Amino acid sequence: MKPSSPSSPNSPASSSSSPSNWFSGLVRGRSARISAAGSSNPNPIPVDALAAAAAAAGGRKNQLRGTLFKYGPKSAQVAFRTGDFNQQVIFVGGLTDGLLATEYLEPLSIALENENWSLVQPLLTSSYIGYGISSLEQDSLELDQLIGHLINKENSEGVVLLGHSTGCQTPWICMQDIVHYMDTNFACSRAVRGVILQAPVSDREYRATLPETAEMIDLALIMINEGRAMELMPRKANPDAPITAYRYHSLCAYMGDDDMFSSDLSEDQLRMRLGHLSNTPCQVIFSMADEYVPEYVDKKALVERLCRALGGAEKVEIEWGNHGLSNRVQEVVRAILDFVRREGPKGWDDPWS
Repeated sequence: MKPSSPSSPNSPASSSSSPSNWFSGLVRGRSARISAAGSSNPNPIPVDALAAAAAAAGGRKNQLRGTLFKYGPKSAQVAFRTGDFNQQVIFVGGLTDGLLATEYLEPLSIALENENWSLVQPLLTSSYIGYGISSLEQDSLELDQLIGHLINKENSEGVVLLGHSTGCQTPWICMQDIVHYMDTNFACSRAVRGVILQAPVSDREYRATLPETAEMIDLALIMINEGRAMELMPRKANPDAPITAYRYHSLCAYMGDDDMFSSDLSEDQLRMRLGHLSNTPCQVIFSMADEYVPEYVDKKALVERLCRALGGAEKVEIEWGNHGLSNRVQEVVRAILDFVRREGPKGWDDPWS
C-alpha cells in the first residue's frame, strides 16, 4: 500500500531554456538549474493547459485509452501507449509498480498528447513482484528491446526516459535501471534524447532504518560466497516478494550494484556511478518532503551533489512534495513537460550509423 500524502499549498516549478538538436545537443556542458519558484523560461507551460489536463484526468480517473502491444517474445514483455506519435516518453516504475503507477501519469499523458508526444508504460520481467529475481542487466536488455521496437515498428524519432521510484515497502529499482541502461552502450541507447529522474533516493539508506537489514545483508553475503547468489533469501528479508541473495545484497549493501544515490557516497563514487550520463540532458525532480529519505539526510545538499555527478543536470525541487508527488501533480507535470519541450528530438539520426 502506498503512503498517504501530506497537503500544503502548491509551489510552481519552472526552468531555464536551452538550445537543443538531436545528437549534437547531447554533447555539451550543462549547468542549468530549475527551482520550484521563479521562472526564466521564455516558453512556459500554460497553467490553464495543465489545469485542463488535470480536469480531464479527473473525469476518467484510473482510465487511459491507448494501445497495448508486445515489444518482445516473453509474455511479460508488453507495453501500453497513449497517443500515436513518433516521439515517446517511456515511464519506468519502481518496486511492485506496473501500469498507472503514479497519480501524475493520467494528466501527463494528456499534456504530452497536446505536444504530439506519446507516453509508453512498459512491463518488464521485474515489474510487480518480479524485481527480486531480476537484475539491472535484465531490465536494461528489455528496455533496449522496447526502444528497438519503437524505432523499427513505430518510426520513433527518439525517446525520453522517465524514471520514478516508489513502492509498497521500499523505493527500489527504476532509477538504477535507467542509469545502468545508459552505461551499457546498447545500440538503441543512442536514441535516448533525455533522462528524467523523479525521486532518486537511496534504497540502502532507507533499508538501513529497518531492524532486520544488517543480519540479512550478512546472510546474503554468506550465500553469495557459497555460490548460492541466485537462491532465494528467507521470507523475512523481504516479505512482499521473493528476492535472491544477489539482488538483496545489490540493493542493501554499501556500494552494491544498485547503490547509486546514497548521501554518504563520496564525490568520486557518485561520479563513477552517474558520470556516464554527463553527455545526456538530465533533469532531477526531488521531493523535499520525501518520506523515504531518512531525516538525517540534507536533501538540498544531496540533490546538488547528484546533479553535479550527472554533469550539471537540471534541478527541480518540489517543496512539500511526497515521494510519488501525489500531492503535487500539476507541478511535476509542468516540470516534465517543460523539459520534454526543450530537450525532445528535433529530427532523427540512425542510432546504428
